[in-house]
Amino acid sequence: MEEAEHLCDRLGIFVDGSLQCVGNPKELKARYGGSYVFTMTTSENHEQEVENLVHHLSPNATKIYQISGTQKFELPKHEIRIADVFQAVENAKSRFSVQAWVWRIRR
Repeated sequence: MEEAEHLCDRLGIFVDGSLQCVGNPKELKARYGGSYVFTMTTSENHEQEVENLVHHLSPNATKIYQISGTQKFELPKHEIRIADVFQAVENAKSRFSVQAWVWRIRR
């Protein structure tokens, strides 16, 4: 997909020989692709709880960064409801100290 973004103005996606959609790469990636990135900072004592929270939200989440209580995860866009993330963070705050958290879309 990255090569196509640089080389093409419009893309067509075929499934089983049938055209399914046409659009510019940014449009298609926003609608059908991409992932979310979730970052949370806690004390190092609670890193495992954060990891459990993320894997409860998305079993296919991948940890992409961890250092001194800060962990960053990539979550498939199709597995997540944003409202569930906010609820999970609020629940976590009642169990341990959450120093910071960030939720963003990776395209």
